[in-house]
Amino acid sequence: MSKLSDFLAREKIDPRRLSATSHALESLTFEDRAIKTARLKAKAGGEKSELAAKKPRSGRPVTPRQLTDALAGSTVTGPTKHKVLRAVNKLLANKKKAEVGLKDLF
Repeated sequence: MSKLSDFLAREKIDPRRLSATSHALESLTFEDRAIKTARLKAKAGGEKSELAAKKPRSGRPVTPRQLTDALAGSTVTGPTKHKVLRAVNKLLANKKKAEVGLKDLF
């Protein structure tokens, strides 16, 4: 067992909810698409706008394979760890519990 799976069991969080929350957090919105277009226009030689300075979401949620690897305790990449952390903190906020850090999960 890994620290993540122990934490999820202790907090009674289902991994399927974690996957669904990650999908909701990381999926692209209209604003993210506008940010990407503003960045492309600024790169092409246009003027930089406020939107070009912002950072869009990745658009890639945690995959089932990444989640399985993280629950098993095998090595996962840094971006995957942060996506899992954001999803766990969102679920904890819904339960009105304190946020956790990366060291608590991995």
